[in-house]
Amino acid sequence: IREHTALLIRQFLTKHNTVVMPQSPYSPDMAPCDFFLFPKLRRALKGQRFSTIDEIKAKSQIQLKTIPKEAFHQCFSNWKLRWHKCITSQGDYFE
Repeated sequence: IREHTALLIRQFLTKHNTVVMPQSPYSPDMAPCDFFLFPKLRRALKGQRFSTIDEIKAKSQIQLKTIPKEAFHQCFSNWKLRWHKCITSQGDYFE
């Protein structure tokens, strides 16, 4: 976010007595696309050259369709475990 935009947002929230909840910093270990989906796509598409954006989209869709439904179920089960670890550690870092 640009600094002036962030300031405008903070001023707006203050003016309207909006309570802002603290948010933990972004962690790629907690985002399913970052720990599950993007690595799979990266491995499958690594080393290939693409001529157009449409070609990238088409090849990505082909790869996404090869991922079994069970793998997505496992991903979200793992995600749930990661969140439990995060809650248990009270947001501290963990292995």
